[in-house]
Order: sequence, then C-alpha cells, then structure tokens
Amino acid sequence: MSKTFPDTYDLEKELSHPQYEISSADHKEGEYTQPEAGPVKRQLQQRHVSMIALGGTIGTGLFIGTGSAISNGGPVGALIAYVFMASIVYSVANSIGEMATYIPITGSFTVFCARFISPAAAASIGWMYWFSWAMTLAIELSVVGQVIEFWTFAVPLAGWIAIFFVTFTLLNFFPVRFYGEIEFWTASIKVIAIVGWLIYSLCMVCGAGKTGPVGFRYWKNPGAWGDGILVENKQTGRFLGWLSCLINAAFTYQGTELVGIAAGESANPRKTVPKAINKVFFRILIFYILSIFFMGLLVPYNDPRLDSTETYVSSSPFIIAIINSGTPVLPHIFNAVILTTIISAGNSNVYIGSRLLYALAIGGVAPRIFMRTTKTGVPIFGVIFTALFGLLSFMVVSQGAKTVFDWLVNITTVAGLLSWASVSYSHIRFIDALKYNGISRDSLPFKARFGAGYVWYAFISIIIITFLQGFTSFFDFTASKFLTAYISVFLFMFLWIMFQFFIFRDGWRLQHPIEVLDIDSGRREVDAVDWDAVESKEHTWFDKVLNAIF
Repeated sequence: MSKTFPDTYDLEKELSHPQYEISSADHKEGEYTQPEAGPVKRQLQQRHVSMIALGGTIGTGLFIGTGSAISNGGPVGALIAYVFMASIVYSVANSIGEMATYIPITGSFTVFCARFISPAAAASIGWMYWFSWAMTLAIELSVVGQVIEFWTFAVPLAGWIAIFFVTFTLLNFFPVRFYGEIEFWTASIKVIAIVGWLIYSLCMVCGAGKTGPVGFRYWKNPGAWGDGILVENKQTGRFLGWLSCLINAAFTYQGTELVGIAAGESANPRKTVPKAINKVFFRILIFYILSIFFMGLLVPYNDPRLDSTETYVSSSPFIIAIINSGTPVLPHIFNAVILTTIISAGNSNVYIGSRLLYALAIGGVAPRIFMRTTKTGVPIFGVIFTALFGLLSFMVVSQGAKTVFDWLVNITTVAGLLSWASVSYSHIRFIDALKYNGISRDSLPFKARFGAGYVWYAFISIIIITFLQGFTSFFDFTASKFLTAYISVFLFMFLWIMFQFFIFRDGWRLQHPIEVLDIDSGRREVDAVDWDAVESKEHTWFDKVLNAIF
C-alpha cells in the first residue's frame, strides 16, 4: 500500500482566526504532528504578491546574464530567444495562477503536482525546485563581491560573500510582512531603474551620446547574428549559440511562478493573484524584451567586455552601453542598482526556499524539523537550511568566477525548467479533472488564456529545451561540461526512482487515475471566507493607493 502525500494544512482553522495569526501546534497532517508552532501567515497584499513575482525575476539574469546571450546569439538571436521563452513563461504563469486561485494553499507548487500527477513526482519536483532556488542564492552571493569591487578592493571577495550571506539569512527571520515590504521597495527601485535605462537608451540610439545616432549600426557591423559556439560548422555553431541563449533566457525569467507560491500567504488570493499575473507578465515582457532590444542596438555582440572574466560588472551590457555612450557617473549609479538587485533576489531565494521546505515537510517527504515555525509564522529551520547552500558561492575564491557562475546558472536553470514542466503537466491534469467532474473553466476565479493547447505547447517545448541545452558539451566533450548540463536531470531521475519505488512504493503507477483527483481540499475553506470584510479590515488608505498603482 502506498504512502499518502498530504497536501494542505488545517486551513479552516487558520482562516477562522480574525487576524489570521494562528500559531497553534495541534493540527495534524498524515502521520506527522507539527511541533511547537503553526502554519505560515496570510500577510501579503496585492502589491506584495505582484512585486514578489516581478522582483524575483529581475536579478543577475537580466543585469549580467544577458551579456552572454548577446555575445552568443547576437542582437537578433538573443531577442528571438527571449521572446520565445516569454511565450512559455506566460503559459506557466497562467497555469499556476488558475490552479492557485482555485485552491490557494501554501506550497501550492508541489501540492498541485501531488494531487494531479503523483506523490513521487511531487516530492521529486519539490526538492528540485527548492534546489534551484538554493543554488540561485549561491549565484547571487558569488556576484555580490564582484559588484562592490567596481568601487573598492578594500574588503576581500570572501568577506563580502560572508557579510551578505549573514544579511540574507537574518532578513528572513522577520515575519513575512517585513519580507513583503523589503521586496516591494527593492523591486520598485529595480523597476524605476530599468524604465530610466530604457528612456536613456532610446535617447542614445537617437543620437544623444558621444557616438551620435547609433540606430541599427551594430546590426550591420558586426551583424545581427552572433558567431555562437565555436565549432567546425558555422551554422551549427550559431544554432548552439541560440540554444545557450534559451538557457540564459530561462534563467532570467525564473521566478515568474512565484505569484502562485505567494498565493498561500496573500491576504486575498482570489483577487490578488489574477491581478498580479496580468500585470507582471506585461511588465516582464516590456522590461526584458525592450532591454534586450536596446542592448543589441548599443552593444556589438563582439565587444570583448561581454565575455570578461575580470568582473561581472564589466560584462553587464547595461553598464557597457552606458560607458559606450560616454555618460559620466551613471555607471556608478547603475552599479548601485545592480547591488540592490542582488539584495532583493537573494532575499527572495531564501524566502521561497524556506516555504518550499515547509510544504515538503508537511507532505512527509522532508524532515519534520522544517515544519517548525516561529510565533510570527517564519519556518526558521527552512530558512537556515536554504541559506546554507549560499556557502557554495565561496567557490569563486578558488575557481574562476565566471566558470562558477556558468556552472551554477546551468544547473539552476535546468532544475527550474523541470519545475515549469511539472506545472504545465499538473495544469493539464487539473483541466482533465474539471471536465471529469463537470465543472466549467469559465466558472473559475481565474481562467488561463488560450486553452489547453497552449499548456501542451509549453510542456513539450520545455522538455525539448531541457534535453537539447546540453548538446554543446558533445562538441568539445569534457566530463565537467556534460555533468553541468545534465546533473539536474540525473538528480531528478534519482529522486523520482527513490520516491516512486522505495518511499511511496507505487511501482509503475505513474499518475493518479482521473477519478480520484482531488479538486476540493483547501478550496471549500477559502470559498467560505468573506474576503471583502477581510480587505476592509486590513487595508489602510495608503495600502489601497499602493495596491492601485502596483
């Protein structure tokens, strides 16, 4: 007989409290009793949820990782890669949004996988998704010292890593509302900076800089398409270069699904999540696509600084574009923005990782110690364990900084792609369950756009990209390149086999039969809440103004 995978905590008990401030210790999930503390809190508002999803994606992937995309794919190749990946991301965001608004519970990412696919798939993907965010923390910490060295070398690189490692950890010990406020304001700084950079870039392209009107100069010379990966056949090299652009794009967009994860802690998930999804996608589309477009206009793909190994900042196409345009002081200002970006992204990495461990522990596939929360609802041991993976960033001290960065980006991105694939397939099964139970998707609080065909498009595309992205390692084969490309796939397969055959003992029953799919647990309790009354109690006039804007 297989083990069950419990997928929600006592939401009815939590919501029965007038201020949603439960910290009781007596609710049970399956075989476990949560020790000493209670569930996480619903303290995030619409502006928090929106900015968590936006701030979680705007990080080193945009400000630094896009340099590799321009270098390998050229301005047009990089632009096409980011547009293509955006179409996949939009499908994933809609999928998680439809499910998370219908059943808004903490850790919804793994919960849906458990309900609609299988407990083994949920456990494996849950750990892989946590792994991707823990490794992303290491990426942020590996960059932070290099960013500060743009100004000074007074403190050793390892010293800056240690300082920010402690900072990110301590910030996540505060209640979730403090996390929401920190992320809201730091993400706001990033948004304002990118808008400013886009306006600045338009002016430079039109001739305000020292080089005069740039226009499409660099699309003609050195060209619109990069040289790609250097192999014998030039066209093959360009294709491989474009594949590497897809990995850069996937890493850049990773975090869009945070809007669904945050649903479990938003004050009114059925109102905040749909609005956040509608706003966030267009913000990301504008910020990323326009940023890539202007980078391709202002920075030639053969600029040697794009592949610089000296400092990450010198390889940032944002700063290269500013330097090329001859504007003094502004590179220092934008470097400060990049530093703010790292603080915001590192904060998000620890936050989401700790919540994922909490959900995995609730489901019985992670040590029960991760179920413990403080009186303010912070899963403290999840915070500590996730933060520990940031110590991998100290590898930059002994290994090449760019080498470590590329390793971590590839490993993280593939793990994230597998998680996106599970979201899409969970949504496919969710749609099947609705049909089986005679429920129209038109009656849902939020309906994903473009139908089931769009979900299948995203799922198949993600699987193809996951396996094709490592082809570059076969043209100049080394064990390290091959493992970097596919270690996340191997890790997922190992976890799935372990959970499927040895933990849950489900044998070859790979997914739940359609007739047993659960679309009710966690939904009825939320249906019973008077959300208008909740909002009237929790929102001040200042909150209402900010929610309207953001």
